[in-house]
Amino acid sequence: MIKHIVMWKLKDEAEGRDRKGNAAKMKHALEALKGSVPGILELEVGTQFEPNEAAHDVALYSVFKDKVGLEVYMKHPEHLKVVEFVRKVVSDRKVVDYET
Repeated sequence: MIKHIVMWKLKDEAEGRDRKGNAAKMKHALEALKGSVPGILELEVGTQFEPNEAAHDVALYSVFKDKVGLEVYMKHPEHLKVVEFVRKVVSDRKVVDYET
């Protein structure tokens, strides 16, 4: 199994929304990928509920059968649409991919 975890800090304002609005849009868009991208076994998105300078604003936890499944996800057109939006609203990104 491959675990793909990403955390993002968002800009205070971007794309006509504040941080909270963009976090909600990201959550909705990422969660919609579970039904449209093959190979996702699990996908969970959380948003930071209390402002905290040390915390990131949005976290993604996803699971794939193997590295091929993760590669399919990364290149899938629906994922790339989400990435296009995310890049406009994010100020920092952290990621870890590991195998269990």
